[in-house]
Amino acid sequence: MAKIQVVDQNNTKVGDIELSPEVFEVEIQPEILNMVVRAQRAAKRQGTHATKNRALKTGGGRKPWRQKGTGRARAGSSRSPLWRGGATTFGPQPRDYSFKVNKKVRKLALQMALSSRVSEAKLTVVNTIDLTEIKTKAFAAVADKLGLGKTLIVAKDADEKLIMSARNMPHIKVIEADKLNVYDVLLYPELVMLESAAQDVQERLK
Repeated sequence: MAKIQVVDQNNTKVGDIELSPEVFEVEIQPEILNMVVRAQRAAKRQGTHATKNRALKTGGGRKPWRQKGTGRARAGSSRSPLWRGGATTFGPQPRDYSFKVNKKVRKLALQMALSSRVSEAKLTVVNTIDLTEIKTKAFAAVADKLGLGKTLIVAKDADEKLIMSARNMPHIKVIEADKLNVYDVLLYPELVMLESAAQDVQERLK
């Protein structure tokens, strides 16, 4: 097991935590990470885009002009896709973009994402972030001491003071441990885990 130091919210070392190699030292396979991220993003797509085909367009029931003798091309409807204001051919229709990814593969991908942060020395474990009130300024002071840039913070449970205080900082996101996902870990270059969250994640992903 690898050890990583634990700091407090003032960035002072207060101890160490052992990280399981089964979770934090997994060989990274980019193709698996790619597949899981695509699945996550595809599942978020609404898929409500639509265009009107000839069946959905109103009007066009009367033949614009007779078949022969006008010198013009034959026309059966003013709602033809060839006409301005006409229907759309092969346009997008409402659909579900999501696709299934095996549960074991999703778990493996999350282990890989966490391992990548450990290998890059971008994982910081904080024993606790204790805010006395909901105030962005108070959290900003903690973030400054920890030297946080674009960061994902993982807490074990929903901490209203932490979540509300951090939400006005566009480069920082707070997420609960049970909602930890591959996309967010890879999106944010730095990862901060509260000690209780690190232990919880480790137990769930073993």
